[in-house]
Formats: sequence, C-alpha cells, structure tokens
Amino acid sequence: MIRVLVSWAGFSWARALGCLVAAGALVVAPVTPVAAAPPPAYVKYYAVTAGPRGTAEDLTGLATRFLADPDRADEIYRLNEGRRQPDGRTLTAVGQRLAAGWVLVLPWDAVGDGVRYGLLPAGAPNGSPARSTAGASTCVVAASAGTGSDWADAALSPSQAWPRSRGAGTLVAVVDSGVDGGLPALAGRVAPGADLTTGKARADTDCLGTGTAMASVIAADTGTGPGRPVVGVAPGARILPVRIVSATADPEPARTALGIEVAVSAGARVIALGGYAKLTDPAVARAVRSAVAHDVVVVAPAATADGTATQAQDGLLRVGGVGPDLRPVAAYPAGGVDVTAPGLDVPTLGVGATGTRPRSGTEYAVAYVAGTVALVRAALPGSDAAQVASRIKATADPGGRSSPSPENGWGMIDPMAAVGPDPAGSAAPAPGGAGGPHPLALTGLGLLLLAAVGALAWRARRFVRQTPDPAAPARPGATPEPAPLP
Repeated sequence: MIRVLVSWAGFSWARALGCLVAAGALVVAPVTPVAAAPPPAYVKYYAVTAGPRGTAEDLTGLATRFLADPDRADEIYRLNEGRRQPDGRTLTAVGQRLAAGWVLVLPWDAVGDGVRYGLLPAGAPNGSPARSTAGASTCVVAASAGTGSDWADAALSPSQAWPRSRGAGTLVAVVDSGVDGGLPALAGRVAPGADLTTGKARADTDCLGTGTAMASVIAADTGTGPGRPVVGVAPGARILPVRIVSATADPEPARTALGIEVAVSAGARVIALGGYAKLTDPAVARAVRSAVAHDVVVVAPAATADGTATQAQDGLLRVGGVGPDLRPVAAYPAGGVDVTAPGLDVPTLGVGATGTRPRSGTEYAVAYVAGTVALVRAALPGSDAAQVASRIKATADPGGRSSPSPENGWGMIDPMAAVGPDPAGSAAPAPGGAGGPHPLALTGLGLLLLAAVGALAWRARRFVRQTPDPAAPARPGATPEPAPLP
C-alpha cells in the first residue's frame, strides 16, 4: 500500500489533476440515449350511440357529460369538423344531430363512461345493451365496446411479480356498487358481502358495473368470453363487495363511512374506495383513520369534489389516474396524490361476463394500486398497514420528475419492485426515469467523485511525508501506526 501511495505521489500533480477532470467528465456527461420511434397519435374519443329512448345525441350533450361544460361543444366541433365518419357523412355544425356509429375526437380532459383512448378505429363498436342473467333482474349489462389498448399491462407488468406473490388469500374490500360474483374470472373468490343500500341483501351482484370492473382489475384470474382476457394484478386475492350505491346518485358520506367499518369488521386487509367516496367528509375521514389503526391499507381516489387535497396519513394511499403519457385523467389537487396508476382506457370485465370493456376513471387506478397492495400483504405478512403503504410509495417510478411531486406524488406504482428486495434507502428515490439517473444527479456524482479522489490524493501525499523509510529499523517497543483510511 505504501509503495502504491509513494508511486502516486511521484506523479506530476498537474497531470493527475488533468486525469481527474477527464474522469469526472465521463461521469458527469450524460449518456445519449438511442432515439426511439415516436409513439402513435393516440387520442381520446367517443363512439356515438343512440341516446335515451332512442333519441339522437348532440355535441352539447357530449360536452355536458364528458367535460361538465356545455359551452365546450364548440371545442369538440373544431376537433371533428369535416372529418369523414364511417357512414361517409361529416360534421358540419355544432347543433347537428349525431348518427350512431360516428367516432368523435374529444379534448384531453374529457372523462366519463364511454370515453376511450387510443388510435381512432376504422368503424364503431358493435353491440347493444342486454339484460343481465346475473344479479337482480333490473340490472343492465353493458355490452363490450372493444378491448382497448394494452398499455396499462405493458406499463405495470404485474405478472413479473407473481413468482414472489399473487396476493393469495388477501381479502380486498371493494366499496362501490357491488361485484358480480358469477364471473368465471372471479369464481369462488367473491364473498357475499354487504348491501348497505338496503341493509338486508348481499352485494355479490352489480347493477352499475363499476365495482365489478374494479374487482376484475384487482383480482381477475382468467378472463373469459369475447375479447382479450383480463387478468388482475393479484389473481390470488379474494374480493369482499360492499355496496354503497345502487343507482347513479351519490351515496351519503355516512354510508361510505359505514362501508369502511363493515369492511374492517369482515377482516379486509385492503380497502379500495370507488369514485363515490368523499374523503374530505369528517365521518369518512374518521373511518379511514380507524381502518388504518386496525392494520388495513385504504386506497382511495385523489380527486375531491371541492378541489382541496385530502390530508395525507400513514396507511392511506391517495391515487391519481394517468394515461400512457402520464397526464392525469382528472383534475387532482396539488399535493393530494401519493401515487399514480393507469386510469385511462384500461381493460375490465363487465357484469354478466359480456367480455372486456375499456373504462376510464380514477377508480380503476385505485384498483391497480389495491391489487399491488394485495401482492405486498401476501408477500410480507409481517408488515403493518403504514409499512405497506410506504413500500408502495418508495418503489414507485417517478418517471423523470422530482419525487414526490405535487402533481404525481411518488410516481407510477411498480408491482414487481413492491414485492422485491427491501427498498430501504429508497424512501426518497432519485429523480430519474427508466433511462438512467437525472442529469443533476450525475453532476453531483461527478463532483463528489472529484472531491473524494482529490482528498485521497492529499492524504496520500501527507502520509508519504510522515511515513518513515520501511527499510529503516523500527524503534524498540514502537507499534507501527496503521495507514489512514481513504
């Protein structure tokens, strides 16, 4: 070691400094990535269907449904003016009646049942509503409207986590509209549940379909029927349906709070709240805190009716839905998002096993997160609710943004990383995407390297000056002094 340091000290310090600067430049200089092909021009769109009782739709109605602003009908018109429709006709006026089968491009912030995302299809989806054979006779089954894109599965790749965990035995409560327990993809894994709209019936039927769609994202095992199969994030998990709404009207917050309490009492380890939950209500907030205190992870939408952020707390995951380019599917309050997940054009299963149906909304992003939590709870049974929620955040992908950011929280969930080795030390992930460290991180690393090597060189030179000739005899009784650590 001494000979090495002596040899180093004999070099020209000017040359050494030049070498250090060159080495630092290699560390600091960002690696030029290989240019990727531009993605296809994906858009939000809507396939026109006949309105209620056969009435035709118009742009004002679409603007009201999907943008909550009838005055934005002009905006939809400008996006579609003159474009030839499948029947050969074109849109020529804002007030024009829309023909069934037309496909209309929508503004990016459009959201609602029927809004799809992807390349514009050559034709319109086929199929018409049919009566359900599962559940109450008044339930209407939504026909499949196509399979949608597979971007969500490609982004999360939950199957890569299955060698470590499939969520086996984890009970996930879906607090929404009920779940169709007759689906083959969920066969034998849907509990009777509780119907809080009547206080008497079970909840393993579904009239609205949102709860069933969420359950399919969470735990579908093998999709059946027409279209691409849907396989949930945690195909070994069990579903506890808690119905808090059976019509399109929002439930009372007290019913949502009761639904959370019922789920906890029934032994749920994870609670997935649908789009009807309002966490800013005091009763709901108290129920959430109680659930976490009973070691239950609560997953909820980040959107709030009044635009204010729900207060963060351990064991609660506030979820924002995003599309393939990570743009949000709804207006989320700054600082109100913990993690994000796919919430746009995700494949789901419908009531009555009518095949796959693409859906958009924050509740489906909640389902992806709840499925990931189920994976972690099965893989790490000794972790409490707060630890599991922290792990989900620590292993999320910030996607090149600061982490956490006010808009995206800790980033997109990563099921494989969540069940992987202990992410200790990654509670504050370095802001960088999949392509490598952030340029600022590289710059800091290079400067630290230069400083460390420079300090080592200075200490080595000082050591050479103070170290006696190894060929000289040691003084009697003297203990050799150890070389200083770099």
